[in-house]
Amino acid sequence: MRDRRRRWLVSVFAGAAVVLALAFLGGRASQDPRAASPFWVTAEGPNAKASILRAVLAAADTQGLDPKDYAVDEIGRLWEMKDAGSLTRLEALLTTALENYSSDMTEGRHQPRDFDAQAFPTACDCEIDRPAMLERALAAPDLGAFLESLAPPFDEYRLLRDKLAEYRALAARNGWPAVPPGGKLKPGDRDPRVGAVRRRLAVTGEWPAADPADDDAFDGTLAAAVMRFQRHHGLDPDGVVGTATLAALDVPVEDRIRQLIVNMETWRWVGRDRGDWWITVNIPSFRLTAVRGGKVEMSVAVVVGDEAHMTPVFNDRIRYVEFNPYWNVPVSIARKEFLPRLRKDPAYLQKQHIRMFKGWEAGADEVDSTAVDWTAVSPDDMGRYRLRQDPGPDNALGHFAFAFPNAFGVYLHDTPARGLFELPRRTFSHGCIRVARAHELAAYVLGGEEKGWTQAKLDEMLATGKNRSVTLERPLPVYILYNTAVVDREDGAMSFFSDVYGRDALLEKAIFEPKR
Repeated sequence: MRDRRRRWLVSVFAGAAVVLALAFLGGRASQDPRAASPFWVTAEGPNAKASILRAVLAAADTQGLDPKDYAVDEIGRLWEMKDAGSLTRLEALLTTALENYSSDMTEGRHQPRDFDAQAFPTACDCEIDRPAMLERALAAPDLGAFLESLAPPFDEYRLLRDKLAEYRALAARNGWPAVPPGGKLKPGDRDPRVGAVRRRLAVTGEWPAADPADDDAFDGTLAAAVMRFQRHHGLDPDGVVGTATLAALDVPVEDRIRQLIVNMETWRWVGRDRGDWWITVNIPSFRLTAVRGGKVEMSVAVVVGDEAHMTPVFNDRIRYVEFNPYWNVPVSIARKEFLPRLRKDPAYLQKQHIRMFKGWEAGADEVDSTAVDWTAVSPDDMGRYRLRQDPGPDNALGHFAFAFPNAFGVYLHDTPARGLFELPRRTFSHGCIRVARAHELAAYVLGGEEKGWTQAKLDEMLATGKNRSVTLERPLPVYILYNTAVVDREDGAMSFFSDVYGRDALLEKAIFEPKR
């Protein structure tokens, strides 16, 4: 992305350099006063706006960006120069840096689909008109305020930015102590490594005392601190320092800093018009959160796609809630999973309470699957059949489906498989998102008791067993996100989650590997 925009800037500034040189020599190359007058420099050197821009560029690292991307060293070298050539070069560098910085802050440094179209098919929905952005910046009466306004206007981004400063301060103090390798540590144990665990947790705030005692007894207070740490890292909060917990404790602070920067980048992809009420589904934390007026109103566990059926990153709007939904088996599942099972057992569909129809059109004839010679049916043939699971206790979608029609066929829904929500890592679906408290979510998105959607009314509609859709009064924005670093907006606690699909690794490589 940056290469493309720099090619545009080369063509712009090749002509601008000639204009500026003539302007410094007293000539006029254009009737356009801006083209003939430098914006950042005078014959005496850089002006006040140039100083504001230079300071912002030098502090780009506070936004998780790299000041070197904006030629700050060369700008500094030219700052005191007075000859026309140096001033012309400085003018061009500052304008280029402004355009690059504005673009990077507003839409991110990388188009995600450029490095993995499958993982991030439509993740970035905030691309800008770069020439128009540059014009607005040059015309801004308060350049400092304009540059500050470029940051994503989300609490999630601001909190990550604050944590980035905190973790860099920790790094300057040598981070946190490593816990020596060894066997499992559990409450009641006495071990010389227990003191190291306590000191490690004190640095990031899970241990309540700033100066923990160097005691080798694993007591209840330490177990509670370990459980807090485990919850903040998507681990089973059992209070035991096992292999996974020890590995999380010993992640270097420098790695966490990179993780924060990667996650700040993803917030630049999010459109800035989400309004005051929205739902997010964060894939790595396996959690749905509803926010209204800046306050969390609902937070529930979810199940997302497994590694073979990764849930995509995108956003849309929930438009209706379906009660007692039908499950139309996706053709891909019918081909890959159902056909092999039907070849072994032609009664498989009946056992799953799934009906089979000759086609996808309304009124298609139903077929008795036990009368089909499945050995003669190819995977391509499966696309001709519609497999439908009717409403009921065994329906894969449970009692509710939350529809936001999209190209990926992904939606939120209930599930009869309740036990999966108790697991710390919940990657089990074919890409759709299963919701733990779907009954509660249905009432919430429809407006709750204020709009007449009591639990009793929901139960009454479900009891009919009939399929019915209810349209929301106002479509509700839903954002499917991939954030492995999350700051709790209530208590400021920092959480880091596993890179379950390897998407952070892709973005980290794009951001931090040397550019060739």
